[in-house]
Amino acid sequence: MEIATAYRVLPVPDRHEADFWQGGATGELRVGWCMHCGRLRHPSLAFCDACQAAIHEYKSLSGSATVLALTINHQKWLPGYDPPYIIAIVGLVEDPDVRLTTNIVDADLDTVRIGDRVSVRFLQQDDIWIPVFVPDPTPETEPAAPTSDLPETIAAPPMIGKRFEDSVVLSGYGSSPIARRLDRSALSLCVEACTSAIVDAGLSIADIDGVCAYPGSDGLPGISSGGFRALEQALRIRPVWHCGAREIPGQAGTIIDAMLAVASGLCRHVLCFTTFAEAARPSVRGPSGRIAGELSWRVPFGAASPANWIALYASRYMARFGADRDMLGWIAVNARQAAMRNPDAIYRDPITMADYAAARLISTPFGLLDCDIPCDGAIAFVVSSAAVADDLPNPATRIEAVGTRITEVQSWDQGTLTHQPNVFGPAAHLWSRTDMRPEDIDVALLYDGFTFNVVSWIEALGFCGIGEATAFLDGGKCIAPGGGLPLNPHGGHLSAGRTNGYGHLQEAMLQLRGGAGERQIPNCNVALVSSGGGIPASCMILRR
Repeated sequence: MEIATAYRVLPVPDRHEADFWQGGATGELRVGWCMHCGRLRHPSLAFCDACQAAIHEYKSLSGSATVLALTINHQKWLPGYDPPYIIAIVGLVEDPDVRLTTNIVDADLDTVRIGDRVSVRFLQQDDIWIPVFVPDPTPETEPAAPTSDLPETIAAPPMIGKRFEDSVVLSGYGSSPIARRLDRSALSLCVEACTSAIVDAGLSIADIDGVCAYPGSDGLPGISSGGFRALEQALRIRPVWHCGAREIPGQAGTIIDAMLAVASGLCRHVLCFTTFAEAARPSVRGPSGRIAGELSWRVPFGAASPANWIALYASRYMARFGADRDMLGWIAVNARQAAMRNPDAIYRDPITMADYAAARLISTPFGLLDCDIPCDGAIAFVVSSAAVADDLPNPATRIEAVGTRITEVQSWDQGTLTHQPNVFGPAAHLWSRTDMRPEDIDVALLYDGFTFNVVSWIEALGFCGIGEATAFLDGGKCIAPGGGLPLNPHGGHLSAGRTNGYGHLQEAMLQLRGGAGERQIPNCNVALVSSGGGIPASCMILRR
């Protein structure tokens, strides 16, 4: 096997991962192997997920694989990675459920297809040999299909005890201005949103006895900034409980945490907030630096953005179910038509399907209009005890059910390939906690960091069958106002701005209060809100 040199952002392998990254020195593709049960494991986490035995061995494989998903990246994310280039997920012939995120090189961009056989080649840089793949026009065997590219169906466990949802309400919401590149500090935006939410709930700062921030004081570059510590200094809140975290069920997991704190009797009024800043960007180490952790399995291949990661799933879905970009275009056009009725949306100019098709490509099948809009701002909510519902100045929003269960592999390439990961568990869990069904939903506020997120949520939540989104959308008629499932009437992340899903929850409350003005959905009594675009996700049903 030929060994070449090329600039890459290099990984910092843990001790038990070094064999994978250094196998190319002898021309070997090495993958973790459990000597106890004979199972291959990648990425090796030092333990076998089948028998929980420690993994100390690596097995040298043939280096032959099948392309399971691919995207052509057209956006420059990193120095040294000049687009266009192919990012792919390949399944190894020894076990197609063991996959690598990688690149396909030395190939015409337009000729590589899902299902093609490829062979490994190593690119050497310093002490790392990066496995990429080249087309193999004469495979010795037919490619085997992976067994787990569709989501695994796991029944939700029965409810235990009383429903905590009955003990809490959403009592208030507030937001700062939301726009591209506001010339204001993240803290000033946060304070404005939080004080507005407290006033909307008819409370004072002294009434707030809990605070829950997404994602916490350390922030999350490119997604959010700010947390409890700065807010406490600004407002002098004295809570009995507070939290801020990233590993929660979607960005709205902070609100679910707050519900649990109130239902347990720990708090009466919890302030929840998120602050987002367009200027913040994910940090990747420089030309001579290295990257560690989960990103080390993707960034060395130029897969530096969620646009790449979600595009891989969209490509697999389209190949599996025969869908095309029109399915995604209907979602983008609907978002913009909705935003035209929202005076606070960032982009309100109409777009057509022709505009959608002509937009510059980002990472196929995604173009610019498939992607959400970075912006600056803050949104806050107050979660209160249901005991105060009748005393609020505005109608309380009741929580019918939440869904938070994880049933899929927590990985960007080892589990479900046809849909955004981590949506089917929360969806099944949601419906296990209520007698309501999809036909009872009056408006859907579905997380839309990318158009394909919406497809994944629609199918996971049972609004249509797996692979049936194209027919369900019906050219966009179904998700328009007056359709069977009005979708994101504020414009969503795609047109109103990326608000960490908090804007979706705010719109749900506004619709249920009947205060959405020109975009109000008639007789809106039940709303479904989802949160999470690939991280552990959640969903909830709200009602008047």
